[in-house]
Amino acid sequence: MKRILSVVMALSLAMGFTTGCAAGKKVNVGRTAASLFISDEQEAQLGKQVKQELETKEKIKYVEDPAVVEYVNTVAKPILQAANRDRANVKWKLHVIDDPKMVNAFATPGGYLYVYTGLLLAADNEAELAGVLGHEAAHVTGRHSAQALMLQYGQEALIGVALGKNPGTAAQIAASLAGTGTGLAFSRGNETEADELGAKYTSAAGYDPRGLVSFFQKLASAESKTPGFMKWLSTHPPSADRVQHLNSYIAKNNLTGSNVGTDRLAAIKAILKK
Repeated sequence: MKRILSVVMALSLAMGFTTGCAAGKKVNVGRTAASLFISDEQEAQLGKQVKQELETKEKIKYVEDPAVVEYVNTVAKPILQAANRDRANVKWKLHVIDDPKMVNAFATPGGYLYVYTGLLLAADNEAELAGVLGHEAAHVTGRHSAQALMLQYGQEALIGVALGKNPGTAAQIAASLAGTGTGLAFSRGNETEADELGAKYTSAAGYDPRGLVSFFQKLASAESKTPGFMKWLSTHPPSADRVQHLNSYIAKNNLTGSNVGTDRLAAIKAILKK
């Protein structure tokens, strides 16, 4: 019976399965299964171990300019506050990676968010940056990162990483996230939920929730001109259906936000270009 239950859970993870309940709300079975497979404390330790591998093996370099770091944290703060309403126990850690040629951002279990300077340079306004941050935060609140890693590496291997006993797997995860592999393979259901939650978080923070849509569309149009450059786009393909669904979701839920923001981002871009 336990084996059957495990198989059902694994399938629910792969499908990003949701089901209705009496109150009319959706229950994400994959999220529930992830919480049973790996605890919040294990997720936090897993994120910490991957961070160490990123720094020691992948040699990622963080931005040291306090103006850039403070800016990204200022944009992220109200978004992460909104995200904590869905998952209150996440202790967020935001890092800005110095790599102007990499348009990317990713999240790991435990609330670790990473943003490349290339993404800051690619964004036309603050709402686009906010949309990406909201989307990545949603991968944590929805436990998508934990789900994807469990499917790829297995529960025992991940718990070993969390305990510091499986450096080989930690190194593989770090290499993949840093751009030398395929990144996290999120299901279509997980990506849809991250789009929706990301729009909700950015709207709650006062930003135009359509920022993520415009960022998708802009990168898609530029992809053919700069092959290999749009890393974030390659792991988050903006199909026409996906963009249409996000626009419909924003309209249906009356998500609003007047803050687009260009002046502060322009100043940060000037610093990065120097």
